[in-house]
Amino acid sequence: MPIVVTAGHVDHGKSTLIKALSGRDPDRWAEEKERGLTIDLGFAWQQIAGYEVGFVDVPGHERFIKNMLAGVGAVDVALFVVAADEGWMPQSEEHLAVLDLLNVDRGVIALTRVDITDADTIDLSELEIMEKVEGTSLAEWPIVRVSAIGGEGMDSLQSALVEQLGAAGDPGDTGRPRLWVDRAFHISGAGMVVTGTLTGGTLTAGEDLTLNPGEIPVRVREMQQHDAPVESLAPGSRAALNISGADSAERGMLLAGPNTVATTKRFLTTLRPVRSLGEELTGRGAYHLHVGSGSWPVRIRLLDESTCLVVSPAPIPAQAGDRFILRETGRRAVVGGGRILDPHPPHPGADLRRAAAALRAVLDTSVDDIADALLELRSTASLTDLDRDSGGGRPSTPFITGSSAMAPAAAADLLADMTSQANRFHRENRLRPGIPKAELASSLEVDSDTVTLVVAGATDLIDDGATIRIAGFEPGLSPAEERAWHEAKAILEESLGVPRASQLGMDAELLHALVRDGRLVRVAPDLVFLPAQIDAIRTALSDIPDEFTVAEFRDLIGVTRRQAVPLLEWMDKQSITRRRGDTRVLLPVTHDDKPTPG
Repeated sequence: MPIVVTAGHVDHGKSTLIKALSGRDPDRWAEEKERGLTIDLGFAWQQIAGYEVGFVDVPGHERFIKNMLAGVGAVDVALFVVAADEGWMPQSEEHLAVLDLLNVDRGVIALTRVDITDADTIDLSELEIMEKVEGTSLAEWPIVRVSAIGGEGMDSLQSALVEQLGAAGDPGDTGRPRLWVDRAFHISGAGMVVTGTLTGGTLTAGEDLTLNPGEIPVRVREMQQHDAPVESLAPGSRAALNISGADSAERGMLLAGPNTVATTKRFLTTLRPVRSLGEELTGRGAYHLHVGSGSWPVRIRLLDESTCLVVSPAPIPAQAGDRFILRETGRRAVVGGGRILDPHPPHPGADLRRAAAALRAVLDTSVDDIADALLELRSTASLTDLDRDSGGGRPSTPFITGSSAMAPAAAADLLADMTSQANRFHRENRLRPGIPKAELASSLEVDSDTVTLVVAGATDLIDDGATIRIAGFEPGLSPAEERAWHEAKAILEESLGVPRASQLGMDAELLHALVRDGRLVRVAPDLVFLPAQIDAIRTALSDIPDEFTVAEFRDLIGVTRRQAVPLLEWMDKQSITRRRGDTRVLLPVTHDDKPTPG
């Protein structure tokens, strides 16, 4: 259902025109009817040439501009009203500024009260309108002369609206429903009811949503459209939702799908001042920011003539591309507007102008492009954060592990750091095959999965599972280390009653290297054997009883108890033997077992 919103100066006939078009009075409050002035938002609907049109009537009086801003957040077509007998007025200019800043580019300008205005004044009013809208999003809108009371021009107005509705097309469905709450109230026996205009995606009864700020889980119990129950709502629908799970709600809160919306107190935006401002915007004023149906006091810091940083004391639901209006409370006037670029911009010391330029370039492309731009600025980010901040985008980077993503540039920097650390490790540890992956990940403050992913696309680094090494690197012994090894080997070959490993004349690093290479088998921290000695011990076991003691094993192979006990414990772990009380049994050999180096 397309939405038509009214705009224009107070008492220029907006509500009367809506009543004539829809047959319904949009003014809901007794005070409005008594004063003949719309204070809050009014709603009506009607079938027009096959379109079921929802009308949102907004206040025109300067005092009620905040309520007016709450009504124009989801607009397909605007109906801009100017009274022919009064012409362009202050709120005409302010409402024009709002529509222009929100980029509402489809609409009709109704020149009302032509039945009580002379022809010359009507002509002058139309010329004035054409002059005022020049250079804005309203510049090409048709101007239709009408009288809501007498009926003059109403058929032409309907035709013009139908043409604009057709040009606007159907609201997009991205599968991400959002509804800014513009009214909230309790109904006895039903509970909390909220109203608003649905955008972004289809909504069904029974669906789970979150109410933001707060990410309060709620469920849609029932839905109504035009006072009738419905099971499904399409984007663009005016709706009333009966929700459970929230004790209260208020205008300015946002209903959305779970995990699809984030709130922020600091965000980067574009900024365009209204043409009637007359002086430059500064960060010294007191401002209110209007997004959707919400309004929040904010501070702004201008980065340049078209970019600013907005800071709010309260959390605001926001995503890239959302449009906003800025009012200065001292002037009680709209002073500018723009679009959110980054809901969670870099830290204050970062180059925010560069960030703004990068995001401005992709803001009207696709949500995936926005996610890519956000990731480049953040280097690494969770996929959930990128999805929320971009409005549903997923980055194209190949560097995604679990729920996190890394920008290609950041991955290249990380790879360079990995290569540097691997080279340094090789220089300081020539005998080791590579730097342990866990150690490398910890030093770079990333997880091991990220190391694995980044190295997978590299040519200079090799992932050996537990270690990372430079391509082409092979650990090797120096001449002195070769001599030490041969001397130790000769000592070991003399007898199975080998000395302690610490007495073999090799440092711990060389000993570790020989164990890794399989040239030694570590049986205990200070006990090693040659592989041939282990084979000899296993061969000797063929002559031992089916069940034997430590002493029998010791005597069989000719070692001391210092060597026999750790040897048997090692063979238990290797499934060669099994302990049974104070004895052991020899397990059958089922395959060509190879001892673990240790």
